[in-house]
Amino acid sequence: MKFLGIIPARFASSRFPGKPLVDIEGQTMIQRVYEQVKQSKKLSKVIVATDDQRIVDEVLSFGGNVIMTSETHQSGTDRCAEVITDDNEYDVIINIQGDEPFINPEQIDLLAACFENPQTKIATLVKKIDSMDELFNLNIPKVVRNIHGEAIYFSRQTIPFLRGIEQKQWLKEQTFYKHIGIYAYQADTLRALTRLPVSGLEEAEALEQLRWIENGYTIQTAVTTHETIAVDTKEDLNKILKLFFNK
Repeated sequence: MKFLGIIPARFASSRFPGKPLVDIEGQTMIQRVYEQVKQSKKLSKVIVATDDQRIVDEVLSFGGNVIMTSETHQSGTDRCAEVITDDNEYDVIINIQGDEPFINPEQIDLLAACFENPQTKIATLVKKIDSMDELFNLNIPKVVRNIHGEAIYFSRQTIPFLRGIEQKQWLKEQTFYKHIGIYAYQADTLRALTRLPVSGLEEAEALEQLRWIENGYTIQTAVTTHETIAVDTKEDLNKILKLFFNK
């Protein structure tokens, strides 16, 4: 199988405008993401998909592959689908967040391995929750899986609810998983997903993957032990500088 890695990168982030071009110790964030992704053993090619000429120019300056896409896309999934509109070369598309400058390439390879099962149409990663802060943080989507490792539901609330057990005991009584926001799709499935209307559960939770589940798609999950650190705000950037560069 041939795997294509796509990194959607918007300039006009509401919480941190221009963050793909922010400097992180001498390299822009988009360059750091790109170079981490290039270390994957599974990807045949990596492309940045953007809607801003400044990001195009930056990617070209460090020798990366980049494609200009529409400004109207509502999600990275839609942006990825535009990249492969007339391209049938790749079997699986991996959608990689453009704001995780230290993503571990092993996570990409783990996700790609899900497609060794020919029945896999969509795949994503999950990670065991180890702290109470994460468990009850409404900004961290949680995942419930079935015995085959397929996602049953995603929620910002803590799921499953443990009836009759004090919350401070929940981590001792149950394994909880958080969602790691990297997706892979068979190419035809990706094209089909973008034609689905917004669903009720998606609107309620503001999680696009619920649209796919509501429409009968199965999402395979794989468990990663690697943490991911996204830069959504300037405060997140400061945390990364302290963590990786002692700034």
